[in-house]
Amino acid sequence: MTDYNELLDRLKAGEMESLTVEKENFLDFRTVLIAREDFKHFRGEAFHHGKTIYRYMQEPGK
Repeated sequence: MTDYNELLDRLKAGEMESLTVEKENFLDFRTVLIAREDFKHFRGEAFHHGKTIYRYMQEPGK
């Protein structure tokens, strides 16, 4: 199983520019993401076939 918290921490630290989540992994990823206190800092952009690319933003979203 993928350690999404570790990947999100690496994204936040700037070790990664973006994180791609495929359609079949989205619900597991989302469960981890919304449990984080800083979840509003992660911005996802959806693409065709259910692929979503997340980036860390310094300012939280609304």
